[in-house]
Parts: sequence; structure tokens; C-alpha cells
Amino acid sequence: MTTNGHRLTELDSGVRVVTEAMPSVRSIALGLWVGVGSRDESDEQQGISHFIEHLLFKGTRRFGSTEIDEIFDAMGAEINAGTSKETTSLHARFLDRHLARALEVMSDMALRPAWAEVDSERQVVIEEIAMYEDEPSDKVHDVLATAVFGDHPLGRPIIGTPEVVGSVSTQDLAAYHERRYRPQRLVVAAAGNLDHERVVSLVERALADGGGPGPGPATAPDAAPAARLPTLRFHRKETEQVHLCLGATGLARDDERRFALRVLDTIFGGSSSSRLFREVRERRGLAYSVFSYFGQFVDTGEVALYVGTRPDRVGEALEVVAAELDRLQVEPVAAEELERGRENVKGRTALALESTQARMHRLGSSVLTGVPVLSPDEIMARIDAVTADDLTSLARELYAPERLSAAAVGTDEDAFRRALEPLSPTLAAA
Repeated sequence: MTTNGHRLTELDSGVRVVTEAMPSVRSIALGLWVGVGSRDESDEQQGISHFIEHLLFKGTRRFGSTEIDEIFDAMGAEINAGTSKETTSLHARFLDRHLARALEVMSDMALRPAWAEVDSERQVVIEEIAMYEDEPSDKVHDVLATAVFGDHPLGRPIIGTPEVVGSVSTQDLAAYHERRYRPQRLVVAAAGNLDHERVVSLVERALADGGGPGPGPATAPDAAPAARLPTLRFHRKETEQVHLCLGATGLARDDERRFALRVLDTIFGGSSSSRLFREVRERRGLAYSVFSYFGQFVDTGEVALYVGTRPDRVGEALEVVAAELDRLQVEPVAAEELERGRENVKGRTALALESTQARMHRLGSSVLTGVPVLSPDEIMARIDAVTADDLTSLARELYAPERLSAAAVGTDEDAFRRALEPLSPTLAAA
């Protein structure tokens, strides 16, 4: 199937191959995308998806870990991987003439790991967890996710826990991989100087050589999180600043209002001319880092904002945040600000799509999660169609104070609760 500049083929096994030709470049970005992430894990499996991502680099039945490094170094290639709450991807960028070899090795890595060096890599991941715990400005976002999603897997850190990573057996890792790295969950995405039919042929050969993902259904996805009341979470840690977040559930990946949300986020706290950046940092000097952000999942999403400030300034910072949240919901965005926000989103989108890596990521994640792959012109048209009324309506729905959960990392929980009172007296007293 050909549409919007990309081509999509579904193999008999259920594996999907999606490509976009970019003849003007000499490189190819290739990704193997699997529909598995931290939301697939039980309480006893926290961090297994991320741990397996690490182990994909530790050798296969055909290629040792050192050999893998040498193969990609000899290509001058970049290879990496990532785990999110819903996906795992193994991706590389290389000169077009190396496509066959890169796909051969990468498919072996993703689908036929040897489960070598498990204990040494176990320690690496535990060190990564410790490093993450030492970064309160990172930690607070997972504290917020727990406040927003509670005991649902979306509320857990992707990286997992040292208890699980330190004790999970090789047999359990292999069984988890076998159940979830299934054909129906696998998308091969590529962008660059390529021919679609050749990519399809190479994928078919790579899956056949030495056995690809076996037949049978993938495990069912986890249920959507249930609605819950706003929650306050405080993680006590000795820090110089209080790192705090406010947030709530947002929009699913395929929600048509996602374009309006991108513009709203840019205006509110997602750019250097945004309201939060201007009012909290530039005008009052209350924080070095302040921003808003959003995440989207298959069936829900998250909206949030972050501020890091000294303990004696938390109250004033949250007063400003509360005022900006209120203004966002009661005052229509001015025409000039709306235009600046739309142009910002369009510009960042267009610049990103000049990259083969970005185009491959867009193809892989979209096809894997069932989101239509829109052409650049279609994306620009959706952004241009966003109105001030759209932003006000979305702000009232998503950022209403009575919906917001709160999270902080710091030393004084009582001070944090007092600072929340102008925004949400009920939450402060919870």
C-alpha cells in the first residue's frame, strides 16, 4: 500500500514493513519496533522490558556482542535502542549500501538474543537506576505519573526496580521475550535512499534465517487506566531545590485534538517565549528550569508542568503557575500569540522531518500504535486549523485545577502542601 509518501506491506506472518524513500540522501535509518513496554509488565516484572533492551546488544546465536560492535563500527553506523511505556525499538543509521548487513544483524539482535552476559549487564542497569534516583529533576516525573495513574502500569517507572532487575532469572527474561516479541507486534520501519520491495525481501529473508518470531497471537494489551481522583505524592530526598510537577490525564495518540494540544503546550510552557517561561523565570527569576509537556499513549495520555525552585520560593512560584493556569482557561489566546505558537510547531515539525531518523521514528511508532501517518502538508494543515477557541476548550478540559495531581521531590512536605493551597485547597489537604 502506498500513501502520503510512504509504503506499507504486511507479511503473511503479520510483520509490517513501512518505508519512505528519500532519494536525495545517501543514508538509511532503520528501526525494528516492538509493541512491548513497561505497561506490559506485572508488579513482579517491573523493568524487564528495559532490561531486555540492554541484553539485545549482548550477542545472538550468530553474533557475539563484540562482533556486533565491530560490524556497526566498520559501517560508521549509529545504533541504539529505547524502551517506552508501550514500545521498544532497536534503530540504526548507516550508509545505504549497508542495508542488507544491518538488517541481518539487527533482526538477529531483536528476535534471537543469546541471553549472554546477563549478570554483568544486570549490574549496569542497577547502576543506571541508582544514577536516575540521584537526579531529582528526573525522578519527579515518575512520581507524578504514579500520582496520575496510580497502580496502573502507566504509573510505574520504565527503568524498573533494583529488586526485580537484580533477581529476575534468564529463563523468565527469555519467556517474557518469547511471549511479547510476536509478529503482530513487530514493525520494521526505514527511511532514506531505499527501495521498498528490496526492504520487504530482506525482511522476509531475515525472519526466515534461523527462525523469526514464531506463530501464535501476541499477549493482549493491558487495560486502560481507570478514572481516579487527583492525588498528591511527595518523595523525600535531601535536595537544594524543590522539584515539583502538576499534571493529569491527557489525550490518546489518535485523538484529533492532539494538534491543538501541541500548540497549547507550546504557548503554555513548551518554548522560550511561553507563558510559564516568561512569567516564572524571565520576569520573576523564580526558577532556572520551568516547562510544560505532554505524553500520549494508545488509550490515554498525560499533561504536566515542571518547576524547580528553592524551598523558600515554592509558594510564590505556584501562585504564578496558578494564575497562568487560570488565565489559560478564561482568556482567549491573542491572535499574535496563536500565530506564533502555530508557526513554532510547524517549524519544529518541518525541521525534524528533514532527518531520516525522525522520519523512520514517525513511521515505526505510528504504524505500531495504529495512528495514521500523515504527510507533512496534512500535518501543517491540521496545525493551521487550530483556533483560539480550541485552545480554551482544551485548557478547560485538561488543566482544570480540580483535575490536577501534584508531585514533588524535596525535604519539606508540609511547605509543599501549603504552597498548593492557592491552586487546589482540596489537594493540599489530602
